[in-house]
Amino acid sequence: MNLTTSRGLLADRARQVAEIAARHVHDVDARARFPREAVDALRSNGLLAAAVPSALGGENATLHDLSEVARILAESCSATGMIFVMHQIQVLCLTRHTHGSTTVIRTLRRLVMDGTLMASATTEAGIGGSTRTSGCAIDEQPNGTIVLRKTAPVISYGAFADVILTTARASLESAPSDQVLVICPRATTRLTQLGEWDTLGFRGTCSPGFQLEATVDREHIVPDDFATISAETMLPVSHLLWATVWLGISDAAAAKAATAVQRSARKSIGTLPPAATRLAELLGKVAAFGGLVESSTRAFDDDADDRAALTSIPRAIAHNSLKITASDSVIDIVGQAMLVAGIAGYRQDSDLSLGRLLRDSYGTAVMVNNDRILANNAQLSLLQRRKARR
Repeated sequence: MNLTTSRGLLADRARQVAEIAARHVHDVDARARFPREAVDALRSNGLLAAAVPSALGGENATLHDLSEVARILAESCSATGMIFVMHQIQVLCLTRHTHGSTTVIRTLRRLVMDGTLMASATTEAGIGGSTRTSGCAIDEQPNGTIVLRKTAPVISYGAFADVILTTARASLESAPSDQVLVICPRATTRLTQLGEWDTLGFRGTCSPGFQLEATVDREHIVPDDFATISAETMLPVSHLLWATVWLGISDAAAAKAATAVQRSARKSIGTLPPAATRLAELLGKVAAFGGLVESSTRAFDDDADDRAALTSIPRAIAHNSLKITASDSVIDIVGQAMLVAGIAGYRQDSDLSLGRLLRDSYGTAVMVNNDRILANNAQLSLLQRRKARR
């Protein structure tokens, strides 16, 4: 495994994985199957452990580094890109909230050695989609272990994950918002699948529901409470890395649109194709989208150790707004690419087909529903105004 830390090397390795992902993307989408070949390549290239600190054998990859990798992957296969970023969200939740925990450190070392794939179970049946509320609770046993039982409506690639980070109430007596994050290795976790995963887009993420039951030592609880982990890491990193995947989808759509216009131009040398101006507008939107994502990821890295700045109301509003803007942008960009490509983009049997990208793009607005995020921003804005008046 090459652990030399370099953005160039990370990007080069990401392109190698992207080539593998591209070869299987249509089969992954058609069969709604896990992109095993691409994930195996992520593992063998050391990219799953890129964000682990160098002291533990990782590469100290920044959020901006991870974003560059995710964009490359998502351009070839949306599902592979999404699996990569969802894994990295969990990794950062551990690296940023270790506090000397031997279990967290052991988990990260195993990631470096074995390329363990991490997933999360933060939603729960009957809760209504809120990650900051849990019905299940850790149940302490007389022998010092804890038992956790949870009905999760979605665990992305849960059947293929080696570790699942799971939220629960801190005790049987705790309030729904008094949550902890528990490291649940598959060796001590039983998953019972609930239903199938047959969606319009992101089919390869393989995200059905599961009944989860884990038995672990108490040391498997991440030291910080989940409210802290969520505010400082999980929510901002999720919005930032998800946006990068959607930018990769936009890149793929724009590339197909550009190819369509170039082919048209070759047929009438000296004449500007009718769709050329619309393509120029499209490329401008992708560039603006890319600039927004890059500035946002760099801003996170600049303040990575300033927890007060990351959890400030203006920053929370900015992260929420990025998610909404990014999910709207990818739908708009893919739709406009369809107009540029014309019938070639509309056909399923064309090398310029935009069908998969169009279906994937519409999944972005329902991954944590935009209406819920807008409501959160409305509440934050009111609180911000009250504070400003004091």
